[in-house]
Amino acid sequence: MHTDSSIVKPPVESFEAIIVGGGMVGTALCALLAQAGMQVALIEAKPAPLSLEHATSKLPAPRVSALTPVSQRLLTHLGAWPAMQKTRVTPYQGMQVWDAEGSGEIAFSADEAGVAVLGHIVENEVTLAALNSQVVDHPNVTPFFGTRLQALQRASGQASSGDWLILDDGRQLHAPLIIAADGAHSVLREMAGIEVASDDMQQEAVVTTVKCAKPHGGAARQAFIDGRPLAFLPLTVEGNDHYCSIVWSTTPEHAAELSELPREALGEALGRAFGYRLGEVTVCDKAHRFPLVQRHARHYVQPHFALVGDAAHSIHPLAGQGVNLGLMDAAVLAEEVVHAWQRGAPWGELSTLRRYERRRRFDNSAMLGLMKGFKVLFGSHDPALTLARNLGMSGMNQLVPLKRVLMRQATGERGRLPLSCR
Repeated sequence: MHTDSSIVKPPVESFEAIIVGGGMVGTALCALLAQAGMQVALIEAKPAPLSLEHATSKLPAPRVSALTPVSQRLLTHLGAWPAMQKTRVTPYQGMQVWDAEGSGEIAFSADEAGVAVLGHIVENEVTLAALNSQVVDHPNVTPFFGTRLQALQRASGQASSGDWLILDDGRQLHAPLIIAADGAHSVLREMAGIEVASDDMQQEAVVTTVKCAKPHGGAARQAFIDGRPLAFLPLTVEGNDHYCSIVWSTTPEHAAELSELPREALGEALGRAFGYRLGEVTVCDKAHRFPLVQRHARHYVQPHFALVGDAAHSIHPLAGQGVNLGLMDAAVLAEEVVHAWQRGAPWGELSTLRRYERRRRFDNSAMLGLMKGFKVLFGSHDPALTLARNLGMSGMNQLVPLKRVLMRQATGERGRLPLSCR
């Protein structure tokens, strides 16, 4: 067989870590490793990094996150938070939750929790753009935008030096550690053969941006309507505090109806469902919908391989904890990996990576279980359970010490925090 000697294979490019997925979690992890001195490759299918100018040149994007003070500290450590503060970051000092089918209501405040704020509502695009600015020109980062993964090649034997990725343009990358940060439908996780336990919540989320007749007053609000939580999350646009991002988690049939309504009719439906607590509602953008499925990977790690963020776990948006859990994954994994790398230990070995898994799996499992429990509790039409949850909410509202404990948990102050988050 004749072989054309003129065909030259691209050389293998070596790094100390390769991250597949340039979303918020993958980019934060990239920044953490690079700032510690490691050589990192970041692979992202989108053609170019987001800029803050682009992210804030229009109405707020429909996807937002409730970033905890712990996540804020991590983003400050990375240098991203100051840039975010100059754009659209909305602090909230209060939170109100009520059962629309009864009289149960509970209110939380930053003062009760002994903190300045309970969190910040931030568009995902703003967070990502600020993180992009920390990595794209970093001397320790080689970004591969507009690039897709073609194959994962595993090394054999216990003493291997790492695995290889083959990109869609034929380039080959090698590293002692490869990290999947490519989302809930992770292609890299599938290539690694890691199984996932899925729980279809039988709901879809409808999200859009609205303007309300009354100002939000720096409070996040959520009503449980027939077991379908509707959240009005505060946004501030050019100093105007009448905007909110809404997330209505409801049945697929109801979600389809809502997304097909004209904007005026959708505004009426939202205002009515929310008891007009913020007055009349004007819809500013198209309504988007996406299915809600909780997932949890059977394992987070293999030799030279780790999962972070939605690739490891995806959660119901009820508590706005998804991105916070992912950012904590990134901070803990970076801390374990950098610690091994700095002392000359093999940072991609299973013993190192299992320390990350042990530190994160329990917290993620607990939050996934809590969200499932809330869905069952508030989705029940049993009169006794309805009475019990209303009495429970109203009773808890009087117990400030218990509320303070719950708020500390909700602000991310759980377990042993990485140094980057303290």
